[in-house]
Amino acid sequence: MSILLKNARFLDWKTLRFKETNLLVEPGLDGKITFLETTHPVSEDTEVLDCKGMIVTKSFVVGHHHVYSALARGMGAPKKNPENFVEILQYIWWTLDKALDRDMIEASALSTAIACAKAGSTFAIDHHASPNAVRDSLEIIAKAFDQVGVSHLLCYEISDRDGKDIAEEGLEETESYLQNHQGLVGLHASFTVGNETLKKAAILSEKYNSGFHIHVAEDVFDEEFTRKEFGKSVVERLKDTGALDSSKTILGHCLHLSHAEKEWVQQSKAWVVQNPDSNLNNHVGFFNGENLGDRIMLGTDGMHSDMIRSAQQAYFVGQTFDDIDFSKAYQRFRNVHHYLNENHFTGDGENNLVILDYKSPTPVSEENFLGHFIFGLQASDVRHVISNGQLIVKDRKIQTINEEDVLTFTKKQALRLWERMQQ
Repeated sequence: MSILLKNARFLDWKTLRFKETNLLVEPGLDGKITFLETTHPVSEDTEVLDCKGMIVTKSFVVGHHHVYSALARGMGAPKKNPENFVEILQYIWWTLDKALDRDMIEASALSTAIACAKAGSTFAIDHHASPNAVRDSLEIIAKAFDQVGVSHLLCYEISDRDGKDIAEEGLEETESYLQNHQGLVGLHASFTVGNETLKKAAILSEKYNSGFHIHVAEDVFDEEFTRKEFGKSVVERLKDTGALDSSKTILGHCLHLSHAEKEWVQQSKAWVVQNPDSNLNNHVGFFNGENLGDRIMLGTDGMHSDMIRSAQQAYFVGQTFDDIDFSKAYQRFRNVHHYLNENHFTGDGENNLVILDYKSPTPVSEENFLGHFIFGLQASDVRHVISNGQLIVKDRKIQTINEEDVLTFTKKQALRLWERMQQ
């Protein structure tokens, strides 16, 4: 069923030019959008939305997410108060991911997909871990996202931290998933991935013409341990595997890189994903895009699903620690579309749209939109969301799934998860 957006003020996401128009949106992965001078004629089954006073533009994409963290909100304190980043991983996130089972994964995925949609994102790139429930975990996440109507690019976080057997399960889950889906080869971080596992992951990536999705120098410990254990820096190690030769490779964080490493990344085909909220929360340092090039995009690292918030945070934190202005913040916010298009991933076509009911006390124009983007827009301004031509959020309510039923399910699974974490 097509959708007609009447009285739309369309914002071209590339040029930031406004166009007063009516917009006909076709369904499907290859659905088009057509600008109409009038609203007639349209077929009887066309859904009509009056967008008067609203801004219609390209929907958003989360460049780096963690479904597995969705049920963490409100959980109790860890058994030990973490004193550094590695202990944050050990006592919080690695404790949580080992407690996940299939129902918890499904609950996490449904919750994340709904949160993405309601914040204006119709696509998420996710990096998943559940060491005691590896098999079919990516399929569970994919089905949950499909139910909500959010497209995805998934990977499993392969790591040696839980032993060789679980690392092998991660490799097997990755290959099984890549046989039938678009996806990436996920790795946790260099300091938890031995040479043998890294080599197997590289072979898998080459076999399926994929790329790595890996945390890179999020904390200085990753660099220090890698140099001591493997005799190379984190990026040098990835470079030697060929990972930097793939435009599909995503390097998460990249906070503690040497000048040489930054140059290797800048000269490579890989993309960097910045996660400002997570970096602040974990006290790991501050992102600086200098000498990294323009292939930088934004993610949330599982902290939330609000990409407007991530862009604004990148700008505000960057005033002290980064070379960033309004346009660079917006460029990083939108670069993920270029990443998906460059690598021919499906699910982010032109019929993915967000309708913003933004009530500004001041005029919004082509000249000042970026000022509104940084200082005014919020996820709460998202009124309707169209994903692959399907209306998945209408009047701020999910249309594809019963959200109340999902919340009942997720709360039950959260309690089970928290109880397991204390055992």
